[in-house]
Amino acid sequence: MNNLRTSIKQIFSESKVLPFSVYTSVHVQKLLNVPILKPLLIVVMSGDKKLGKNNEIICHSGQFIFLSDSTSINMRNIPKHNSYFAMLIEFNYEDFEGIPSHHANKPDYFIGNTTLALKHCLQQFVESSAWAPEEIIAIRKREILTLLYHLGYTEVVSMKGQQKISQRLHDLFYEKNFHKVTMDYICQQLAMSESTLRRKLAAEGTSVKAIKGRARLGLSLHLLQTTSDGIGLIAEKCGYHSQSRFTQRFKAHFGLTPSELRKTKVTD
Repeated sequence: MNNLRTSIKQIFSESKVLPFSVYTSVHVQKLLNVPILKPLLIVVMSGDKKLGKNNEIICHSGQFIFLSDSTSINMRNIPKHNSYFAMLIEFNYEDFEGIPSHHANKPDYFIGNTTLALKHCLQQFVESSAWAPEEIIAIRKREILTLLYHLGYTEVVSMKGQQKISQRLHDLFYEKNFHKVTMDYICQQLAMSESTLRRKLAAEGTSVKAIKGRARLGLSLHLLQTTSDGIGLIAEKCGYHSQSRFTQRFKAHFGLTPSELRKTKVTD
């Protein structure tokens, strides 16, 4: 695990856009209503991760948890020896193509041990991210899913689910500046009328406004965890005109302010 962690730190020092994220802290992070918009693999390398309303789900160092896309989940990142360190890999609908499939019910999550084989697979994924084009990265991501299947975690194929309009809309907000995504642009990109879009989103239990709000908050959480950008700059990147308004929205959703979250990453 140490070799994998060293490779991750080295890749991150090169300051490029990467197909995975790393969350770290030196103090406990308690986060409410964390949005999980796509299937997500979290590999804990130091500390513990607790999830659920009552922290009933526990993922220890040396383990992974694979989460299905869900509305939200409470999380607690707990350092050990002043260190919480985890790698996160988000999977798209198309990443599951070519993997054996069946019609079992989709679980909310599954947990397993980070075996030697999985460590090697993740190591290759991390190292290739330094030079590989998107097409190869996609192959590497499918390798991870295929390996999990052959390691006995057959439920991974059920994590694919059905591609939702809300997920496609969320991606549009991420890909474009939040200020520039108009209803006309959305309808053009999704090739449907506004009435059809609203009807399909209502069937998924959401709306354009709700998705935009979740996308903003999800991106702000990601930037606070993975960059050193100032809070004002992060608010601007996420489409907020006021830092104070951003702070209010963030605390109301996650249960702590951006500044309080940042303090968990700094040694006293």
